[in-house]
Amino acid sequence: MSLFMFKMIAAFIILLITIISGLWPFIKKKNSNLSSTANAGDFTIGESFASGVFLGAGLLHMLPDATNAFIKAGYHYPLSFLIAASIFLLLLLLEHISVSLQHHTNSLVSSLVLLTTVMLSIHALLEGTAVGISADFVTTLIIFVAIIAHKGAASFALSINLNKSNLNFQGRFLAFAFFALMTPLGIFAGDWISLGSHQNILLTPIFSSLAAGTFLYIGTLHGLDRASLIKNCCNMREFFIMLLGFIIMAIVAIWT
Repeated sequence: MSLFMFKMIAAFIILLITIISGLWPFIKKKNSNLSSTANAGDFTIGESFASGVFLGAGLLHMLPDATNAFIKAGYHYPLSFLIAASIFLLLLLLEHISVSLQHHTNSLVSSLVLLTTVMLSIHALLEGTAVGISADFVTTLIIFVAIIAHKGAASFALSINLNKSNLNFQGRFLAFAFFALMTPLGIFAGDWISLGSHQNILLTPIFSSLAAGTFLYIGTLHGLDRASLIKNCCNMREFFIMLLGFIIMAIVAIWT
């Protein structure tokens, strides 16, 4: 199987998992009022493993590759770290705004839930881009596994928030569809960027840096106090699962 074909299969599987995971809250909303106590459940093992993989992929693969590409292009300023830090801080700002809005309102108003959708969609797009620009099968496979390890929980949580909001059905459906399509679109875009990198040598390192910053954020602060690395830091099982994901990416870095 070619790497391109694997990426296309990965895009389809991620889309399918996203849709299936987010379907139940829409059905529940249609049949009755969605319980305010509904939540995304605990997917601590999958999320912990994904956190380790995202940290390893960002620090050991994407940032070094982007840095080397910028240097080869004649840029000796640490642009890769600047870009990664910028997207990291942007996502942190968006999440702080989202949390602040939620604390000051009794219900999930449309502006809040749409902001959450945009933030998660940025994550999803750049996750997909990371898969698309990956040049070797092993790294692509591990990032794909990390994405599906947390995609179900993310999709389910967003769907619950959408269906608890005051958006009408069309608005909820369009917002969820927008989120669901982001990772597959990111995979297509990343593969296109990698094919066209010989024409513009800065495209790949720029998007690698953006993906690295996103992965670092997802692996550490995404969800803030609910983040896997923070919430489960004292649970040694989840910590070592996270460490396993990081070690796997460190071993893969020997050959990639």
